[in-house]
Amino acid sequence: MSIADRIQQLRKSKGISQEELADKIGVSRQAVSKWESEQSTPDIEKILLLSDYFETTTDYLLKGVSPVTEPERNWSAVLFSAIGTILNAIGGIASVSIWIERQTVYATGIGLSVMLLGTGVFLAGQLMDTKDKPQAKRFFILPNIWILLSIPFSCCFNVLCGLLCGGFGFPAPIPLFYSLGAFLLYWVIYLGVCMVVDIRILRKKEKQ
Repeated sequence: MSIADRIQQLRKSKGISQEELADKIGVSRQAVSKWESEQSTPDIEKILLLSDYFETTTDYLLKGVSPVTEPERNWSAVLFSAIGTILNAIGGIASVSIWIERQTVYATGIGLSVMLLGTGVFLAGQLMDTKDKPQAKRFFILPNIWILLSIPFSCCFNVLCGLLCGGFGFPAPIPLFYSLGAFLLYWVIYLGVCMVVDIRILRKKEKQ
């Protein structure tokens, strides 16, 4: 493995793009691209900056001599993301189930409370000193944007439609049917927002 391969490998393990690495080191994106394509080699000053940023040794960057590593941590940010996702899914399912059975606004409160707990678990994982935080963040956001927006979107939709119809809209955790046009508009906005967020995340990952 060459120095170019090691720089690229370390950058990808950080989950950052060439442009982001360039900003951290104080060079242009083209310079990083040339390093990784073996068109040029970073000077000693940049090697020192790279070793500090990647928390590795200059020997590893220059010669591939692996540094002495600390024992791996037992905790993983991805694990916290998985637990948070499961809790959010449980909150959503419980909220819808309670509403269908009892038609009470408590269903919304219960769902949001469980989702708040699930999101808190994810954020706790982001506070840990682990290298998998960028991966954990993507792992959490991709599915959870669909889960977390469902109840707030439904509540806003139901309340707004209720007011427009001259009555009181129930903050239900699912979109209620007021009219075909309004119902279709809800799904277009909800699906559109979630898809745009996921596509942006996936494209950012491809650029890295």
